[in-house]
Amino acid sequence: MLSETKKPTKKSGRHILKLASFLIKRTLSNVKRMQGERLMEEVAIIGGLIGVQFMAAGNAVLMSFVMSLGLKSLTIVTFMSPATSLLLSPLAFYSERSLWPKKFSSKLILRLILLSLGGTTFQVLMLKGMNLTSPAMGTAMPNVAPGLIFIIAWIFRLEKVNIKSTYSRVKIMGTMLCVVGAFAMSIMQSMSTNAAKEDATLVHYISDPTAGDVFDKQKILGCIYLLLAISLLSSSLVLQAFIFRDFPAPISMCVITSFLGTFITAAFQFIEDHEIKTGLDVFSARNLIMYFLLEGAVNGVCISFSSWAIKKKGPVLVSMFSPIGTVCSAIFSVVTIGVTISVGSYGGMFIMFTGLYFFLWAKGKEEDIEGSGGKQGEHDIEKPLLE
Repeated sequence: MLSETKKPTKKSGRHILKLASFLIKRTLSNVKRMQGERLMEEVAIIGGLIGVQFMAAGNAVLMSFVMSLGLKSLTIVTFMSPATSLLLSPLAFYSERSLWPKKFSSKLILRLILLSLGGTTFQVLMLKGMNLTSPAMGTAMPNVAPGLIFIIAWIFRLEKVNIKSTYSRVKIMGTMLCVVGAFAMSIMQSMSTNAAKEDATLVHYISDPTAGDVFDKQKILGCIYLLLAISLLSSSLVLQAFIFRDFPAPISMCVITSFLGTFITAAFQFIEDHEIKTGLDVFSARNLIMYFLLEGAVNGVCISFSSWAIKKKGPVLVSMFSPIGTVCSAIFSVVTIGVTISVGSYGGMFIMFTGLYFFLWAKGKEEDIEGSGGKQGEHDIEKPLLE
């Protein structure tokens, strides 16, 4: 005899509806919470990277003032690096100790040494390049870095690029606009502030043709130095992305590379000057210690946050904010020495920020698609850019 099947009662139906309603509400709540956390992270990264550029620009103004008083740039870097390592060591130990690998492989050690060598050599080549060319070229050349980093990251598949995808094409266009706008802004600003000096130099070269030949040779060599410097900077940022796979601790990485950079910079200074200059002939020991600690703190914050952003978003997005440093420098020049920003510079700023917006928009859309597990449709070109 077959047992009778119980028919669902109204009470059991209500329980099922309540359970379904609870699950839906819980799911929506989790989705909103995740979206809120992601939004906060996005705001923190973008705001932090802009803040880093302002800090770096202000620090550059202070460094220029100190160098004008007689303190050598290599001396600053030599003693700033151990200050950075010393100040960040306790924070790295307490906050990132669990992220350290159990054993440092030879490959990881080699990458850390290369990263330290690249950062130090970049600073030396930049200084030599600016001495042989002009401040205008030295200011404009680093703005090429986002384009180079985009290409390097594309080659090593650290940045997803699909030419058939609208979002990838917008990223490429945004990168190009950002580079062109930043380069144009720095060149136009330098031309407007140095017009009188350039006129005097032009008269000198016309009166002495041989001087022009020497200038051309020096300028070519200086441009080579600057291009090598930017190539090293771009490669170093991409190298950080590889290091994070085995060593996902940005503050600890900054501590190690700064410590290694101390010896590398000291070696550069000894080769160039045949001695390690301390700067005691320019400032007192107390003032030097205070200045180097300040430089070390600012340098450590900037490098650590940028490294954390690279870990989260990749090297290309971080490099896209570097041209903002040119804008910050222009603002500080207006405030401190009363320099007027030219109309061409405003145009360059507009182009640069337009390119930055395009890149961030496309990057965000790609992350939305990747997070939802979907694929970009064939007709995504019809989606509004400002939605």
